Amino acid sequence: MTEDFYDRALTRIFRLTIAAGLAGTMVVAIKFGVRDGAGFAAGALFSLFAFRSIRGFAYAIGGDSNPRTTTFAALFLLRYALIGGAIYVIVRYLEVSPMALLAGLFASVAAVLAEVLYELAFSK
Repeated sequence: MTEDFYDRALTRIFRLTIAAGLAGTMVVAIKFGVRDGAGFAAGALFSLFAFRSIRGFAYAIGGDSNPRTTTFAALFLLRYALIGGAIYVIVRYLEVSPMALLAGLFASVAAVLAEVLYELAFSK
């Protein structure tokens, strides 16, 4: 597998995460209300942020010499502390359903599963 293959796969996962977040937000907002839809959207954004963070960390430990990836590695744990704090504030003070927010956090997982199915169906 070439580096180009992995870059294309990561790009597809990033786009699929956005698509899953948008689709899920619309479904949750229609079925459970705008507040839960906003919670799902926030969870999907956190999921996208976490995916981007993990990707940057993997590039950093993989020997990529880009200084930006070194920043990703240095602040890896701080990001998750900030995400946890933001989730607490959203649930506690904005009274968003924790389940809707948790469901949104799985947007990148859904995107990775969709990518696996894509590769199984269309691999050469």
